[in-house]
Amino acid sequence: MTAKAPPPQATNAQGAVQTDLEAMLAKALGKPGVAPAPAPAEAEPAPEPQGAKRCGLIAIVGKPNVGKSTLLNALVGQKVSITSRKAQTTRHRITGIRTLNTTQFVFVDTPGFQTRHSTALNRSLNRTVTGAVSDVDLIVFVVEATHFGLPDAQVLALLPANTPVILVGNKLDKVHRRNDVLPWLGQMQERHPFAEFVPMTAKRPQDVQRLLQVCERFLPEQDWFYPADDLTDRSMKFMATEIVREKLFRLTGDELPYTSTVVLDQFEQEGNLHRIAATIVVERETHKGMVIGEGGEKLKRIGMEARQELEKLMDAKVFLQLWVKVRSGWSDDETRVRSFGYE
Repeated sequence: MTAKAPPPQATNAQGAVQTDLEAMLAKALGKPGVAPAPAPAEAEPAPEPQGAKRCGLIAIVGKPNVGKSTLLNALVGQKVSITSRKAQTTRHRITGIRTLNTTQFVFVDTPGFQTRHSTALNRSLNRTVTGAVSDVDLIVFVVEATHFGLPDAQVLALLPANTPVILVGNKLDKVHRRNDVLPWLGQMQERHPFAEFVPMTAKRPQDVQRLLQVCERFLPEQDWFYPADDLTDRSMKFMATEIVREKLFRLTGDELPYTSTVVLDQFEQEGNLHRIAATIVVERETHKGMVIGEGGEKLKRIGMEARQELEKLMDAKVFLQLWVKVRSGWSDDETRVRSFGYE
């Protein structure tokens, strides 16, 4: 029996999908190939007719350590969320704001959704994730390009069905076999009806600009939520503790459990001088030794690097004092978790 050829309409549809994916991929990789279709006029962040403004909330979600905070900082154009190689560096709902021409993007960076170690802290972080995606105009779902595992699937299952989702295949620069990207995009399309696919590297400005153009199309016409020059809704006090925590994680590496945190004790301004005092909270005496280091050298370096970054951020002199205290089991104590500023 001779096999029947597929209907011409089906063949044409499949070919169109393949051509669209190839065009998008060629543009993303910066390689010659199938010429990408011209972007619609509204994709460019240009003034709307009669000066209409666009503004909307965009949640950035994904598994721990997939690059969400790095992407947020790139989209905003300035550091508003701390980063490190340690999973679960982001612990709060961080808002980053970018205003271009008549469009204001309000990005919400979320903690990576935790599926292990069901502590009070992790339950708090997961509530932050689910709360962030419940009332936004657009969701940016970040995965590593050509990868999709159980942690990714668990985050994808949380996303509401009635909110458009852009799939960002991040860390494209780490993909050695570029021929794997196109079939991976096809597989991802079968998992969820994504509104758009954006393979990219967060450190490439042209990729970030392209993602902004894609996001803009999904934002409603309405007044801006914030003044045009705002970059975040977080206070300088909050940024001070976050920067100390970033240096703590970066300089202790994998030795120190991620349950360590930083609590602000003092934040005072005297002219061009800011006096800041904070306590690094750990769960064990051995962890305290890791933070302090031999002769106090590790703690001194954490303080020095945090102070230098804070001085750049505030454009002022900073006097920073750090202490280390042990609070055994704090991460599984609901009362202490809330007292340390977690939702």
